[in-house]
Amino acid sequence: MKILGISAFYHDSAAALIDNGEIMAAAQEERFTRKKHDPNFPANAINYCLEYSGTTINELDAIVFYDKPLLKFERLLETYYTFAPKGIRSFITAIPVWIKEKMFLKRLIYEELEKLGYNRKKPIKLLFPEHHLSHAASAFYPSPYEKAAILTIDGVGEWATASICSGEGNKISILKELRFPHSLGLLYSAFTYFLGFKVNSGEYKLMGLAPYGNPSSPEVDRYVETIKKDLVVIKEDGSIWLDQNYFDYATGLKMVREADWERLFGMKTRKPEDPLEAHHCNLGLAIQRVTEEVVVKMAQEAKRLTGADYLCLAGGVALNCVSNGKLQKSGVFREVFIQPAAGDAGGALGAALTAYYIYFDQKRTINYTQDAMSGSYLGPTFSDLDVELVSKKYKAVFRKFDNFDELTKEVAQILADGNVVGWVQGRMEFGPRALGARSILGDPRNAEMQKKLNVKIKYRESFRPFAPSVLAEKVGEYFDYDGISPYMLLVHPVKESRRNELPAEFDSFDLRDKLYYLRSDLPSITHIDFSARIQTVHKHTNPRYYQLIHDFEKLTGYGVIVNTSFNVRGEPIVSTPNDAYRCFMRTEMDYLVVGNYVFDKRQQPKWQDTDNWKEEFVLD
Repeated sequence: MKILGISAFYHDSAAALIDNGEIMAAAQEERFTRKKHDPNFPANAINYCLEYSGTTINELDAIVFYDKPLLKFERLLETYYTFAPKGIRSFITAIPVWIKEKMFLKRLIYEELEKLGYNRKKPIKLLFPEHHLSHAASAFYPSPYEKAAILTIDGVGEWATASICSGEGNKISILKELRFPHSLGLLYSAFTYFLGFKVNSGEYKLMGLAPYGNPSSPEVDRYVETIKKDLVVIKEDGSIWLDQNYFDYATGLKMVREADWERLFGMKTRKPEDPLEAHHCNLGLAIQRVTEEVVVKMAQEAKRLTGADYLCLAGGVALNCVSNGKLQKSGVFREVFIQPAAGDAGGALGAALTAYYIYFDQKRTINYTQDAMSGSYLGPTFSDLDVELVSKKYKAVFRKFDNFDELTKEVAQILADGNVVGWVQGRMEFGPRALGARSILGDPRNAEMQKKLNVKIKYRESFRPFAPSVLAEKVGEYFDYDGISPYMLLVHPVKESRRNELPAEFDSFDLRDKLYYLRSDLPSITHIDFSARIQTVHKHTNPRYYQLIHDFEKLTGYGVIVNTSFNVRGEPIVSTPNDAYRCFMRTEMDYLVVGNYVFDKRQQPKWQDTDNWKEEFVLD
């Protein structure tokens, strides 16, 4: 039984294909079109999934869309009706689009599928599970648990903005929902907007900014108090109520009523390129604290309702690694599994799994030792011929290693010498994190590495932290954590024995001085609060990446390296060797490794293209 799942028309369109319950392929459309968060119908991602699984579109047993468009339209109409006469401009903008396109989404999907070879004379079931059920399925069914509580938190689906479910065997039961306009995801996005970052893509920047706030500052406490007093009421079960007098997302064209927020917090709405000041950092820390409080309360309610030992987590808020780390440390659940593609892209996979297990009532087979995501390496791969064709196209100079052991020893030395390496191996990752298949790598011991990566390679804000990739069995040597984190979705502290003592006046330093103070013997991956977003690397899911880190350890004594996504600011993560070479040549990266091929920047012909990535990609 082959089932195709699709998410589209909002942001992060994607496709996923399962075969008798096994996840065969999954990818986001942005990786093919090179448009970050591409919302369009995922034709390229669908083609890839079909080709990889050796399936034609007419051989599918079902095609599943990740939410119910008509229910979403009902929410839109009812919201405008409730808030009338407010929102007339938004109504005039949104409704014609719905009437023209989204109300007739079934027809639109069939028309797009016909372009891919679908024959309407042989109809295939087209199914529409609810949005939060798709999220819940994406987390529960690939998890290694027979029974678990499931918590999904995002901006909004149809009506639900968060849900608590119970999963057992092949069944999922929805127990409780929080409904629009009250939403933890939209609350966090409102602060993302107010602090000058882009909604639906800049939330992770806000998470990275928060630790620069002064945790002992009365200003942070005052902001937390203001948020709870004026913006949000938090109930003991984790449900929240947002005062819509301060927000504009329900019927307006912006997230917040700026004048009211400026009065409330005593600061102007920050513009994207404005300098970051202490009060911005303190406000970021305040909303992060509130978010963590709500997430833990929701998890406690999920525990109360289900009595389960295990928790599965999905939805956009599940990408908040700091909150995840706090939840894990709270001990509410014995173990937590987080879907690596927790946002809308993962909804495509969840939709397919929902159809297989719930609609078709198929038996679930569980691997109790590991999850079923295959390390999230579910995207396209490449051949030696692909690499050599790219080298011919650009007259690129390379060295090919017949022995991969020799390659990893050499690359380990290159990293130890302070170079930045683009690393492209095997199948591309599914989800927003680069996990050692499409990554940029560096030496975590190098005090200049964070600055070099941010300013000369990624071309992004200097405060942004970088993640460590660590050998799974060595994680406890570097961090106050001895579990697994294969998908870079947990933040835990750097081990105290590795930290440097901070000066008494550290909290009064400005952001730049805080940023470049040496906080540990792993300065490039130690965030301002001594935390790190950990990826544990496992030999069985990524043997090549594991071997590189192992060789780096033999050379330096450190079984950990810096890992960031292979892209520049505003660009999707690279997919093909061609994407990788172009990004390599348009940045100050030192080396590129694609499969068994090594490219040294010093030996490459001068880059002749006059294109400019700043013009090509919309800055995020």
